[in-house]
Amino acid sequence: MTESLTVQTLYDDLLARLRLKWLAGAGGGEREFAQRGNPGLIGHFNLIHANQAQVLGKTELNYLANLRKNWRQDASEQLFENDPVVILLADECAPPDEFVQLADRFNVPLLQSAIPSNDLINDLRYYFTHKLADRITLHGVFLEVLSIGVLLTGDSGVGKSELALELISRGHRLVADDAPEFARIAPDILNGNCPSIIQDFLEVRGLGVLNIRAMYGDSIIKKGKYLRLIIELKHLRQGDAAFVDRLRDQQQTRNVLGLDIPVFSLPVAPGRNLAVLVEAAVRNHLLRLNGYNAGEDLAARQRRLMT
Repeated sequence: MTESLTVQTLYDDLLARLRLKWLAGAGGGEREFAQRGNPGLIGHFNLIHANQAQVLGKTELNYLANLRKNWRQDASEQLFENDPVVILLADECAPPDEFVQLADRFNVPLLQSAIPSNDLINDLRYYFTHKLADRITLHGVFLEVLSIGVLLTGDSGVGKSELALELISRGHRLVADDAPEFARIAPDILNGNCPSIIQDFLEVRGLGVLNIRAMYGDSIIKKGKYLRLIIELKHLRQGDAAFVDRLRDQQQTRNVLGLDIPVFSLPVAPGRNLAVLVEAAVRNHLLRLNGYNAGEDLAARQRRLMT
């Protein structure tokens, strides 16, 4: 699922940051940006590969001003006839008279920003990347454990919230309980955050809803984190232990928005210190990222001993 984004939303979100002014085209506030396909999202003034957000700075406006009158009029009309979602003037540049008339005529919002065109494009690219990214909500508790994002999953009642509370008491940080949202903001990055309505809260059976920020302080809450590891909690029932291979690697993967995320299955049974096991799983994952695999190391030692 991708969040829809209109010019009005962009204007409201970035009004102060980009120092925006709405100059003309007031009727186009509900125009929407599209994440995929042509035209591209944003770029400098271009009549051939027209962008949804066309940015004009001093260089582009000087180019238009130096054209012959008829050519300038034709270029300006083509700019608006290409049906951009929005046109932005950088560097606090004043719009040509024909821009104001054409913006009202075609209902294309004409905005002005006080920042330079390159900075404006960079800020908007970052904004579009996060607002228009593919999104998914996963059931579980999302935490920062030893500097990486870890999602605790498992059946209802398996003990995810209790484990999360113990990890928090050990100094790890809460991102979201129950329904963290994940967005693919880059080819290899899933960013997770918490819906505003449940920010700071953790529901624990027997205790009810807890405000973790109020209990432990601001530093225990993390606004967002990249998802790097999933730990799936599973009840260890009688007879299951015989089927757990203690030497072979138990790590699998789960596909989330097209990315394969490593998954550790962690059996839950009386007497097991799950918080320590989660920390050990994360440390082991970090070692694997650096190229070290304990199982392969042990197997290599055994082969050397036998030979």
